[in-house]
Amino acid sequence: MKKILFLLLLAIGASTACTAQTLRNSNNSSIGKIERDGTVRDRNNSMIGKIERDGTVRDRNNSSIGKIERDGTIRDRNNSMIGKIERDGTVRDRNNSYLGKVERDGTIRDRNNSTIGRADGVPPEQAALFFFFSMP
Repeated sequence: MKKILFLLLLAIGASTACTAQTLRNSNNSSIGKIERDGTVRDRNNSMIGKIERDGTVRDRNNSSIGKIERDGTIRDRNNSMIGKIERDGTVRDRNNSYLGKVERDGTIRDRNNSTIGRADGVPPEQAALFFFFSMP
């Protein structure tokens, strides 16, 4: 019995690990998702890009369009800094102006502290890229 329970829990854990994390707007409507492999999909489930493990951001044609560096710096296809997400979730643009924040609970807030969305379970840098910097 214990072995069956363990296998059941393992199967549930494995299926959970493969699911996508939903991105929601302030009305709690789904606006996209980021799958565990970094694939970014819009509300219609169409692939709009992918975030590779090394931080490379690709468009739907697999062309590199930027990168999220380990320190939270977000760069465009020309390697120009377009913004940064700080350790506390604060998001800033290239001029160091405050854009908003990705809270630890997945809440996304704009510069006026208004909730603009949710990204539960999504790494903060990926959530910042989706909500504050345009994906193709």
